[in-house]
Amino acid sequence: MNNVVEISNVSFCYKGSEAGLLDNVSLSFEKGKTVLLCGASGCGKTTIIRLINGLIPHYYKGDLEGSIKVNGKETKDIELFDLAGVVGTVFQNPRSQFFATDTDGEIVFGAENIGLVPEEIKKRADEVTEMMNIGKLLGRSLFDLSGGEKQKIACASVSALMPDIILLDEPSSNLDWSAMEELKQAIVQWKKQGKTIIIAEHRLWYLTDLVDRVIYLENGNISKEWNGEEFRQLSEEEVTKLKLRPIALESDLIRKFRNRDNEGKTEDVQEDDAIILKDLYFSYSKKQNFINRKYSPKDKDILALNIPELRLPKGKVIGVVGHNGTGKSTFLRACCGLMKKCPVRIKIDGNEYTGKKLLKHCYMVMQDVNHQLFTDMVQSEVMLSMESEDTAKCDEILDKLGILEFKDKHPMALSGGQKQRVAIASALAAGADLLLLDEPTSGLDFAHMEKVGDMLRELARAGSTILVSTHDPELLDRSCDYVLGIDNGTVEFFN
Repeated sequence: MNNVVEISNVSFCYKGSEAGLLDNVSLSFEKGKTVLLCGASGCGKTTIIRLINGLIPHYYKGDLEGSIKVNGKETKDIELFDLAGVVGTVFQNPRSQFFATDTDGEIVFGAENIGLVPEEIKKRADEVTEMMNIGKLLGRSLFDLSGGEKQKIACASVSALMPDIILLDEPSSNLDWSAMEELKQAIVQWKKQGKTIIIAEHRLWYLTDLVDRVIYLENGNISKEWNGEEFRQLSEEEVTKLKLRPIALESDLIRKFRNRDNEGKTEDVQEDDAIILKDLYFSYSKKQNFINRKYSPKDKDILALNIPELRLPKGKVIGVVGHNGTGKSTFLRACCGLMKKCPVRIKIDGNEYTGKKLLKHCYMVMQDVNHQLFTDMVQSEVMLSMESEDTAKCDEILDKLGILEFKDKHPMALSGGQKQRVAIASALAAGADLLLLDEPTSGLDFAHMEKVGDMLRELARAGSTILVSTHDPELLDRSCDYVLGIDNGTVEFFN
């Protein structure tokens, strides 16, 4: 057996943490195999990824015991830049790995950095562009891309390096269904090239027929392990018991998410029972004179958002769906007044609000929650959203989201999924009329996705209206009363 990665008797505890995250873990990864790491948020998946790519111990500090070898060499003795040509990583938050400012430069950055000749760099860039179907993303600023589009560029950049080992940490977290299919095809191509692929993931259905081996982690230990065929034979009951997301999705659930049978209209919602949004016009173009005058049809081509009026039924959870880059995040930011040049007006209970006044009635959880974590303690972060501090209410919210044990921790010391729940807790504590959540379950395991869904429904029953942008068919099916389809900045359907 040709093992390219050997993890032997490894225990690790991050600096500043009281409890160890990995406890005497031993793992080996065979050359050319595709391995899935799964389990609840915070179980140690990302830590194993960081051990293999050398970020532990070279970047993330802590107490490390045991041995980690890549191609027979201890990672602690290899410089990160030397490992980069052998191990390529796509992180959970792709922004954290970007070095360039435009897509073309980012795709070839790694290849340039290891000193390849220009002809080889161009060849690799062309091959990756075709393989991952990202031609329409070339020549664009990274800052203008959606979260899913950034994830595609991160995958392309790693692929252009052509490393022997490819690590993917929650690679589908911000991807729509089409993009997930493209990612799946990229993994298929990498398998054909003989790459060793290690994937830490919560969404499992798109990987089920690709994996050769599945490792289930629990509290920093390897709890279960299956080969690919054994994993595919798990029953729905067994998967649910393990608190994993489905390994297969029912056809009617897919239909709900992708193809709505009856295209309703928000105009059908009675005005007295609605929150009404007007003048949702916005463009990333410099030509924005239309904002200061009445909208004209000739402005259509420069608009990233073009919604004259939208009626949202009060006290309901409304799922917002659409392809990556189609305007969902722009729509949510505009609704709560974060797009300064958007002339949006919101009517609630007969009163109309614009500008900064919107912020008192709307609260948004962003796709990248790192942008909205400000304090040095989880409990303080949540109470920051309250009109008056209420420790008991704060603890109740944290408990319902399964993060009460972290209330005295620094938010930035938590895992991606745990940070996501802290931001959601802040939104719940705000008690706004209109709550907007951008991919709130992207980094969450099945159990915590259910908890978030339950909390959303509870808030809706209490009177809040909730818009939740999502690529999660499970969340849509379990928690959303309506589905709003956005396509190129316009309302495609509502029902």
